Amino acid sequence: MKLKMAFIMDPVESINTEKDTTFVLMLEAQARGHEVWYLELKDMFVKEAQAYTNATPISLERSEEFYKLGETQTMKLDSFDVVWMRKDPPVNNDFLYATYMLSLLDETKTKVLNNPTGIRESNEKLYSLFFPEIIPQSIVTKNISQLEDFLSESGGEMVVKPLDGHGGEGIFYVRKGDRNANVILEAITKFGTEYIVAQKFIEEVSEGDKRIIILNGEPLGAVLRVPKPGGEFRSNFHSGGSPAKSELTDRDLEICRQIGPRLREDGLYFVGIDVIGGYVTEINTTSPTGIQEINKLDGVKLETQVIEFAEELCSA
Repeated sequence: MKLKMAFIMDPVESINTEKDTTFVLMLEAQARGHEVWYLELKDMFVKEAQAYTNATPISLERSEEFYKLGETQTMKLDSFDVVWMRKDPPVNNDFLYATYMLSLLDETKTKVLNNPTGIRESNEKLYSLFFPEIIPQSIVTKNISQLEDFLSESGGEMVVKPLDGHGGEGIFYVRKGDRNANVILEAITKFGTEYIVAQKFIEEVSEGDKRIIILNGEPLGAVLRVPKPGGEFRSNFHSGGSPAKSELTDRDLEICRQIGPRLREDGLYFVGIDVIGGYVTEINTTSPTGIQEINKLDGVKLETQVIEFAEELCSA
């Protein structure tokens, strides 16, 4: 079955072909004989209550000149069998507006991965709150006094994160008694005007942050993101973390069993969760990465299973 697949993403010329997950998904779709089309958020529009796009056919290969573009065409988004929402955060207004446009599509005709309603409901810093048994002690507030109280309640160490952050940006470690603690809280909450999330600091973060890739509620594989030496606690690849081989533990499998049904219910089929010390710290549903790192470390080809799942979704 030949499918027509559209990939909404960042500018293709900006991607790192050695690390980018979208790149290998497109390569696999192409290898299986599917049509592969490329577009960015700016290419989407709505006319007479129907979602349209200016999309461009693309061919890819692993080489220095890794892509070739065809002639851009204006078409209805529902002319595609599958639309992959793979635009990287930040989840700003343009991103949200794009999900509203995608919500206009008939789900029985065009499959959107991940489901646009599910994406809107799953802020990666907040979605984990639906699973209180498997997350670290947390608080979401803009009140600095509440954050100071939480710091004491959580053992004198916490991590604070902006709700719209990504790639490790804007994340701070706060320790009770640090003369800069109040300055950090003022800065990250913009003097008490913006909500943030604070989590109890997990000592095991020095060993790494495990990214687990989940497909249709089931774990595909994992990679350990190890922070840079010298006291850095952030291990995101964007923050300089390095990949290391990792196995799925019994605790990891139990976590996936707990969150899998909710992910499927919300149409969040391709997801990356971050686990530190056996606790889920974030759930990424926008454009999870990690496939290429897992492939290289484990000698696998996870993108095959992902594209096969999309094929099965269309044939169901």
